[in-house]
Amino acid sequence: MTGPSGTAWSGAWVAERLGVELVGDDKLRDLLGLALRRNPKRAHLLVSNVLGKHVPQSPAVVHGHGFALGRRVRELLGDAEARAAVVLGYAETATGLGHSVADGLGLAPYLHSTRRPVPGVARAGGFEESHSHATSHLLLPENPRLLAGSGPLVLVDDEFSTGNTVLNTVRALHERYPRDRYVIVALVDMRSAADLGRLDAFAREIGARVDLVTAASGTVRLPDGVLEKGQALVTEYETGASGASGASGASGAGDSGAAGRVSRVDLAWPPGLPDGGRHGFTPEHRVRLDTALPEMAAQLAAALPGGAGLGGTEGAEGAEGAESTEGAAAGAAEVPSDGARRDRILVLGFEELMYAPLRLAQELERVVDAEVRYSTTTRSPVLALDDPGYAIRSRLVFPAHDDPGDGPGERYAYNVAGAGFDAVIAVVDSTGDTAALHAPDGLLAQLAAHVPDVLLAVVPSYVPPAAPAVPGDASTAAPEQPEPNATERPLMLAEPLRGPAFSSYAPDDVGWLLQDLSDVSLEAPTEEREEAIQSGGAHYAESLPVEYQPSDQYQRLFRAALDASAARLAQAVGTVTELVLAERAPRPVLVSLARAGTPVGVLMRRWARHRRGLDLPHYAVSIVRGRGIDANALRWLAGRHDPADVVFVDGWTGKGAITRELAATISEFEEAEGVTGFDPEIAVLADPGSCVRTYGTREDYLIPSACLNSTVSGLISRTVLRADLVGPDDFHGAKFYRELAGADVSVDFLDAVSARFDDVADAVDTQAKELLSVDRAPTWKGWAAVERISEEYGIHDVNLVKPGVGETTRVLLRRVPWKILARAGAGSDLDHVRLLAEQRGVPVEEVAELPYTCVGLIHPKYTRGATGADGRAVTA
Repeated sequence: MTGPSGTAWSGAWVAERLGVELVGDDKLRDLLGLALRRNPKRAHLLVSNVLGKHVPQSPAVVHGHGFALGRRVRELLGDAEARAAVVLGYAETATGLGHSVADGLGLAPYLHSTRRPVPGVARAGGFEESHSHATSHLLLPENPRLLAGSGPLVLVDDEFSTGNTVLNTVRALHERYPRDRYVIVALVDMRSAADLGRLDAFAREIGARVDLVTAASGTVRLPDGVLEKGQALVTEYETGASGASGASGASGAGDSGAAGRVSRVDLAWPPGLPDGGRHGFTPEHRVRLDTALPEMAAQLAAALPGGAGLGGTEGAEGAEGAESTEGAAAGAAEVPSDGARRDRILVLGFEELMYAPLRLAQELERVVDAEVRYSTTTRSPVLALDDPGYAIRSRLVFPAHDDPGDGPGERYAYNVAGAGFDAVIAVVDSTGDTAALHAPDGLLAQLAAHVPDVLLAVVPSYVPPAAPAVPGDASTAAPEQPEPNATERPLMLAEPLRGPAFSSYAPDDVGWLLQDLSDVSLEAPTEEREEAIQSGGAHYAESLPVEYQPSDQYQRLFRAALDASAARLAQAVGTVTELVLAERAPRPVLVSLARAGTPVGVLMRRWARHRRGLDLPHYAVSIVRGRGIDANALRWLAGRHDPADVVFVDGWTGKGAITRELAATISEFEEAEGVTGFDPEIAVLADPGSCVRTYGTREDYLIPSACLNSTVSGLISRTVLRADLVGPDDFHGAKFYRELAGADVSVDFLDAVSARFDDVADAVDTQAKELLSVDRAPTWKGWAAVERISEEYGIHDVNLVKPGVGETTRVLLRRVPWKILARAGAGSDLDHVRLLAEQRGVPVEEVAELPYTCVGLIHPKYTRGATGADGRAVTA
């Protein structure tokens, strides 16, 4: 009996002896083999060739299958629902699969059930798995409200057979956290004909939509008496197997007979990064892991015997290779066309710890000239039999080494002995790095008996601070009583949006603490907006101006300005970053004020990495004049970082209105929330208004990123705050203008400035030292100048006076300008201002004594037809 690839099917032995039939999709036999369970409840075990549990497989194939399923879920839900979803995987077998599905979904946090109680972490639920050898599943999210949202819940298991486990989970969670939609994801749908109708009936029962997404479907036909026959076969073949404490099944290719070497390698795992989804794993965590993987894989590669032929294997299978399962079963090493045998390396995970080893193996597969495979140890007792038609060819048996809550017991590693591996990298979490792991009968000794080199890599077990209990949950301790008049708020806020799903910036450039309003029509003609704003009928943050589309002439001006000012900008970026590192925080968390501050925050992050080797977190948040900074964004930041490390970043100051707004609302937030430590002072590239202490320059010159709108700011709109779109527990909103990608120069701007970092390094060192030694206290001269101009020109409203090149440009792009005041003799810094003024028919008035290079005056008391400061038409 063969599989579709022409090789022996790894389910043939069981099928022939038990009369079990596997019927369904053509690719089903490539995905699955069969083995016999040592379990009184079920005779057979479906052994996945692409799950990475029992059968060593290419890590790219393992991750690719889960990733592809996640992409299909995202297509099913659409971006908006995908962004609100939570992914839940099942321990132990599907923890890595669930992670991979969450990767494909791209926007959702991930949690997996666990059989390991963690002291100090409250239960948010639990359930039983009826057919399993180990039934109790715990749900231990760091934030119990992770499961309490209204968005879709995506449940991931390796197979969907009777559906009992998944449906019981949904029923239990739905009683406590009802929602409208569930998606069940599995590698294979193996329901019997009798079970096919249960899903629709269940959906009607709970009043929710329930979808099923699988890679293949079929069913297992079982003859009468199969359980008794299976148990008899297990008894017969185990009687002749080798000692229970060692290997049973195959021994051969990689087994030298002498004990292999065991050594430890330091992964340099990022501090505070969860080791997996036991307590929740967010898209933000994934970005941190992605950033750290190359260095960790390099550590592993360097520790392998002979460096494992470092040289790279470009073209390793990725998500698009998910259908390839060749070489899935234990067997001979790959032999390249030149006849030379490639080393075989196994990255071996540890029970529920599947995802971290999988991603390490995937990165290692890219950088070493060797055949890399991945699998994990398991609790599942399965008969091992050395036959090409049987899925479990060998078994290593060793004692549990993580002091499990349900007591000691045997653990297993399948298809490792006799598989010809030259080295095994055992990846365990620190909870499992115990004396039992290193004992003479422990996992490391069992591996060393069959493999020449064994490396141990330990990932720190993530233990979160004690999570608050969910009100009404009898399984947790009673929550502390709130302070009088305290407002109860949901504890779970959305994770930051990142490119390319939101913005044209790279994912690690910035995390946007915003909600995506791209599908909402928010734009209004400039004149209509201005009239509504000045009449008091609307706030400027409730709508968006129509995005300015620059002419060819204007785009040439931008390019010329960028070429001319790149070095000056690089020096200002370096200077303000060095001041922050010296005075504000040694490892700051950059929080830019969207959107003008965002390109500056990205550049500061680049400087810190390029010149100081620091990888600084960077987020963008919304602040709205008259409404304040987004309190939910502050709440999110305070929950993940020390507020004292947060440094707010903006592009430039005008008169200082935002500086004052930030200080006032930070004070209000800290008083209301009982949170302290945020420093409200802004770090800016340019401070012509003398409003802050931390700046790169106080000159008022053209910052080219002020010349354009979204096309120089990651294609993100100005932020939006409107009651019908932004609830009390939502981040402020913004739009992603994907349709403007052809005109996007966001990355060009960053690259042009970054390219000059080395050129200005000495100048930055000199300037930073000078600024650190002088009094930089704000004089607020800009505010005084604005008050004077407001009165002199009969405006009587400082909010309609926009000082500085950056603010004047904004007036011309987004508001109804009345006139532009330009300092006499101002040169090329105002070329683009003059061009915009000409295009809009706005007069430019030269002024001899002006503290700024220019000042933009918004039309006061605007009505369509008004031209005078008093709001009336001017007649001849």
